[in-house]
Amino acid sequence: MSIQIRNATIITMCNTHPYPFLGDIMIDGDRIEAIVPTASNGEHLLEHAAFDKKEWQIIDGTDMAVMPGLINAHQHTPMSLLKGFSDDLKLMDWLEQKMFPAEARMTAEDIYWGSKLSMAEMIRSGTTTFADMYIHMNEIASAVEETGMRASLTRGLVFGDDRAEARIMEAIDLVKRWQGAADGRITTMFGPHAPYTCPPEQMREIIALAEQYERPVHIHLAETVEEVSIIRERYRQTPAEYLYQLGLFEKLHVMLAHGVHLNHRDIGYLRGMRGGVVHNPVSNLKLGCGIAPIVTLQQQGITVGLGTDGAGSATTLDMFAEIKAAAWMQKLDYGDPTRLSAYEALQLATIGSARLLGLDHETGTLEAGKKADLIMINLAQPHLQPVHHLYSTLAYAAVGGDVHTTMVNGQLLMHKRRLLTLDEPKVLEEAGTRAKRIVAGI
Repeated sequence: MSIQIRNATIITMCNTHPYPFLGDIMIDGDRIEAIVPTASNGEHLLEHAAFDKKEWQIIDGTDMAVMPGLINAHQHTPMSLLKGFSDDLKLMDWLEQKMFPAEARMTAEDIYWGSKLSMAEMIRSGTTTFADMYIHMNEIASAVEETGMRASLTRGLVFGDDRAEARIMEAIDLVKRWQGAADGRITTMFGPHAPYTCPPEQMREIIALAEQYERPVHIHLAETVEEVSIIRERYRQTPAEYLYQLGLFEKLHVMLAHGVHLNHRDIGYLRGMRGGVVHNPVSNLKLGCGIAPIVTLQQQGITVGLGTDGAGSATTLDMFAEIKAAAWMQKLDYGDPTRLSAYEALQLATIGSARLLGLDHETGTLEAGKKADLIMINLAQPHLQPVHHLYSTLAYAAVGGDVHTTMVNGQLLMHKRRLLTLDEPKVLEEAGTRAKRIVAGI
């Protein structure tokens, strides 16, 4: 399909084109073929290009901001079935008293519908790509294939019972079966859950597998004070030091979720690593975990992206809420309103997350030759007007409900606020029925 978006305000998120401009975007198949500013006389320059002989679907971009789709770099999609179920608890109580018992009741079919509920919310709020760590990953991969989203999928690995080896085999099967599937929209990683659930012998096994299959690693790190205490008691190390000494950062691309409790020595261990840290500000705030030192990480050359964590903790999957929270938290933590500007916060949710997922060559910015993963935001609304500085408007005032159109791989997943690849009433019905059964009596 060939699509032209006409007369839109374009935000490329490229440092080489740092200012929004009025223009047109031409999409041919799954890629952006051209981005052309509107001439000073209002003329659409695309009409005079060699490719104007094609038949186009024209989308009016008047009063719209077009930007790269948002990238949620850390998620647990089936936990949408548990949103609002166990709020106002400490993390370990939340896990042990509520999450683990509820998750133990989830069937593969529950996970399929829970992931679809998350995908509906993400598409509606402008997320085009996400990274997921969970169980029953074949069902989640099938949902990704059907909805048209882009995803990096990871089978979460925990140890300490007799199913550990079976989980590893499932992780290997995910990589073999789904890497590059769904027209290249699905990529895979290996996913040791966290330092406190993965002893040294098993961590070394996962590192060896990731090297063998040439896949990245996605792991939680230093989310809570309790985790730091557990690792200190077991190994006389910090969680970051523990992973560093095991060699996780030597050869592999690694995505570290949270990174809240990192001291200066820990940050030194991460300096020079391939990959980086996924900041999850809303979840960290809601669970009282703390504020990740993301400005300091960036100053040390460590890539930082943005994620929501699962809806069981964050409740919302709206990445615009994460963008706001990320900026506000750094300004408050440093006592400096100049820290993490609006533009820098938007970068976390686009090119920053793309780099963490190893997808920055394909998505995260709007450029000719890259995948056509983009969103259109309706600016003609009272809470978004007047627009003095568009980056500030988007970072501090926009919400997911302002997204008008969501596109991945050149395919419209939502247009004019209507989902096109999901049966929304069916998803809501299935999710509601299953969620009630899962939490009953817990």
